[in-house]
Amino acid sequence: MEQNQQKDYLSQTNQQILPSLPNSTAVLVLGILSIVVCFITGIIALVMAKKDIELYNSNPGMYSATSYSNTKTGRICAIIGIILWGLGIIAYSIFIAVIIGTVGKDGFK
Repeated sequence: MEQNQQKDYLSQTNQQILPSLPNSTAVLVLGILSIVVCFITGIIALVMAKKDIELYNSNPGMYSATSYSNTKTGRICAIIGIILWGLGIIAYSIFIAVIIGTVGKDGFK
């Protein structure tokens, strides 16, 4: 596989441009969306991040460190999003149980 070369005009040396991981940007976007929109995007982000992390760990010199960092950040956001949505579902369930318990005890008076 041929690596891309880019000339750095300030230091007069060639820098090697490494490709990014295939799903690093998608993992980051889905991880952020899992906090804001829906926990399903967090599950998808975790699956994609697992594949990218395994790919990076198999050959770290082949991919850029920035894309690996984006993948890890997206994975962390996905975990946070899933936890927040889980806590929200638990809180709503408790709220509904309290309302049903209150209405069931006193009836509709």
